[in-house]
Amino acid sequence: MSMHFLSPSLRQKKCASVPFPCSLVLAFVLTLSSALTACGEVATLPVSAGTGPQPVLPAPQATLIPTVNIAPAKGWPEGVMPQPAEGLRVAAFARDLDHPRWLHVLPNGDVLVAETNAPPKPEDAKGIKGWVMRLVMKRAGAGVPSANRITLLRDTDGDGIADLRSTLLAGLNSPFGMALVWSDLYIANSDALLRFPYQTGDLQIKSAGTKLLDLPAGPINHHWTKNLIASPDGSKLYVTVGSNSNVGERGMEVEAERAAIWEVDIKRGAHSVFASGLRNPVGLAWEPHSKALWTVVNERDELGSDLVPDYMTSVKQGAFYGWPYSYYGQHVDQRVQPQQPAMVSRAIAPDYALGAHTASLGLASAKGNSLPAMFASGMFIGQHGSWNRRPHSGYKVIFVPFRGGKPDGMPIDVLTGFLSDAGTAYGRPVGVTIDKRGALLVADDVGNVIWHVAAK
Repeated sequence: MSMHFLSPSLRQKKCASVPFPCSLVLAFVLTLSSALTACGEVATLPVSAGTGPQPVLPAPQATLIPTVNIAPAKGWPEGVMPQPAEGLRVAAFARDLDHPRWLHVLPNGDVLVAETNAPPKPEDAKGIKGWVMRLVMKRAGAGVPSANRITLLRDTDGDGIADLRSTLLAGLNSPFGMALVWSDLYIANSDALLRFPYQTGDLQIKSAGTKLLDLPAGPINHHWTKNLIASPDGSKLYVTVGSNSNVGERGMEVEAERAAIWEVDIKRGAHSVFASGLRNPVGLAWEPHSKALWTVVNERDELGSDLVPDYMTSVKQGAFYGWPYSYYGQHVDQRVQPQQPAMVSRAIAPDYALGAHTASLGLASAKGNSLPAMFASGMFIGQHGSWNRRPHSGYKVIFVPFRGGKPDGMPIDVLTGFLSDAGTAYGRPVGVTIDKRGALLVADDVGNVIWHVAAK
């Protein structure tokens, strides 16, 4: 990996920040780039083998240098759009946003968008590995400063294109999850859960709001996105808190109440860990048949291109899902020291694998959609796409059909074409949701677009 994708000013700044000549730094990075390119680790299985209720889990592949295979962020060329499944059409609901990652639909049909990116994480970026990871994320389109705002979009004439845009909230701290409960809007910053008084239809919130509780953050804050969803009766919020490392290599003291989903009592502001051992849970949705909470989880890295599958699962109160000691149930991760066989024996396997390194983030129940009948029951999933698998995986929106409240069959591609033939990323889908008219909305944080997917 080289520094060629940094601007000259950033190259100069980076060189000025190290205590030895820039030529040595550049030589090191060029050597590292050659090593990464020459690394022979590639997937031996198709993504489909690591997908479904019974994924294939081959032996881990230990390599001297972890697999890095970035799809450089390019953005959408003029006239190019993602490709919808047969029977669907796609249009841009809103363009020229600033890294839109998450969506929430209000009762009147207004759409809230979290324009956001990672907060400063000084302790997560130390050393050569931290520096390399910053360059990786920048090239993949995740290196821009956070806009730190919630934008409201309104489609006043119902044509699938937003014609009103307003900054609802600004000056936040890497906001992500949003939930309206009665007349209160809850926002999950990277470090706190906030509450703002809100009346549906308002275009701007001028109140400073109040902090309901702190969320795990600090100078590492490795998985910073905090998503949330309200319980059906509005009495509780469920908040996702990702791990502070890949597999606990920073010690478990920095993982307190992380790799978990919290349950928060809205009236008291008190919380408890609802489920744990979930490396990086992000999307949350209620399954309408069983009434169960479901989530999608990003699993661990550096075990090869075929491991470990990201997954979707129902979330059982008090359950432990293995991280960091084991993956996909009780498959022991030998890298974690000390080993904890008692914890492994508690680990339960998730319901449904979503393919290795697909970075499955967005999750939305099919309830209320107006798409063709094949999408009537199930879950829509936004797969942000791999940076550490050869060949790439993800970079699309899929639909997993359900029957009787459980997954039933292999995924259906809903929206594809986010990767060019040359392996660059036109866009990367993140959050997904169903709008008031039943269309699917997809946040694309590299394309800076929200896509509107409807029946033809």
